[in-house]
Amino acid sequence: MSTHWSADDVWGLVPDGSSRSDVLTAADEGSWPVLGAAREVWGPGAGQDGSGPGTTVWGEHARGASAPLRVAVRLPDSGGGPLHRCGCPVRRRMCPHALALLLLWSRGGAGHAPPPEWVVRWPDRRAAALRAVEQRARRRADRVAAGLADLELWLRDQVDTGLADARTAGYAHWDGMAARLVDAQAGRVARRVRALAGAVGSAGAPTSPDWPSRLLAEAALLRLLAAGYRRRDRLPDRLRATVLSRVGLGPGPESAPVRDSWQVLGRHDFSGERLAGCRTWLRGASSGRIALVLAFAQEGGEPEAPLRPGTVADADVVFRAAEHRASVSGVRGERPLAAPPGGGAEDALRSWAEALAADPWLEAWPVVLKGVRPARDASGWWCLVGADGAALPVCPQAAPPWRLLAVSGGAPVTVAAEWTPEGVRPLTVWPPGGRAPEAGSGGPVPPASRAVPCPGTVRHIQEEPH
Repeated sequence: MSTHWSADDVWGLVPDGSSRSDVLTAADEGSWPVLGAAREVWGPGAGQDGSGPGTTVWGEHARGASAPLRVAVRLPDSGGGPLHRCGCPVRRRMCPHALALLLLWSRGGAGHAPPPEWVVRWPDRRAAALRAVEQRARRRADRVAAGLADLELWLRDQVDTGLADARTAGYAHWDGMAARLVDAQAGRVARRVRALAGAVGSAGAPTSPDWPSRLLAEAALLRLLAAGYRRRDRLPDRLRATVLSRVGLGPGPESAPVRDSWQVLGRHDFSGERLAGCRTWLRGASSGRIALVLAFAQEGGEPEAPLRPGTVADADVVFRAAEHRASVSGVRGERPLAAPPGGGAEDALRSWAEALAADPWLEAWPVVLKGVRPARDASGWWCLVGADGAALPVCPQAAPPWRLLAVSGGAPVTVAAEWTPEGVRPLTVWPPGGRAPEAGSGGPVPPASRAVPCPGTVRHIQEEPH
């Protein structure tokens, strides 16, 4: 692979087609006074992904009067991905200069020659940098472990002394433990601890009569997270990645974007720690994958979601390794979304159970309920009821579904919602018999086929801005 690259192989490394113009601009042969390539062997100290035989391509890209950029790309024979170094600010992905260098090499523009000194020293410098990164990661992991061990002891003390006094403990009671976790570089866990004050109403937030059970449930989840981190080396890979992400040590994005037609199921706005945010739920029409896209703005601002609910977007989605968190790029078009495939209450709960098995700390999960209508049970509680009589309770923190009633007119509708531990939160509703307009009609979406957002949800006290 490393000795027979074509231009198509190079373009396959570009994450977003819109950056091709930058690569073509940088691939002007007149901008590269120095070009070369050589076969060599890297030792194991250069990193597991780069050791062994391979081909290194290098060059100097002239930038006018400034010093030239030194660029090098290594293609290991072992089949691993290319390694690159460049003097530009881009670090986490292949920069246009590295891609341009490979493009010139694939055209035969870089002949075999002895590598310069800065290329020869590259493996040793890379090995030293990797060792430094590993040492920093180990030190942080040790600090997090110590902080979570203190959290376990603190939680045990709370249960041993009883929860009755938690309501009057004041915010400082929770902030002390949160500050200890911040010092241990476990900021995400610290936010969950601070949220306990809101759960019991000691921070001036509204509370409910069942606050002791809510507090105990949240404390149990924190205890589970601390125990999971302590035993992280014995967990399955997927669950281990989730635990690391939940404590703030999650890995970066997956390397390959997922190209699909993404159904934009709904959006929910929330607030927390001087930030306004929204989460948008996507579902891949072909892949079936669930993507959670978060957007934030300063308090008082309006977070800008990348896609509109009730549409289908042909786009590339890059996932993180855990939590279904994702970002959207390369949107090639949007169109109205007809009522998406859905199921009943049992299907929704089964989907929630499967998601919880992978991430026990989930606070919300998207579900699509088909053929449901809003109704009240004997106690006056709002529910979404299916044709079989199975009902899911509406989350008490969601507004009464008057608008959903108005859209449905009492007839069954399709609803995209979030399922939470406290009930279902409606997000988007498709009217009875509604369908998207035909492709290419060019006109606005008819009112009878428009997906209607269900606004009016209140702020969720346990929402995290991270």
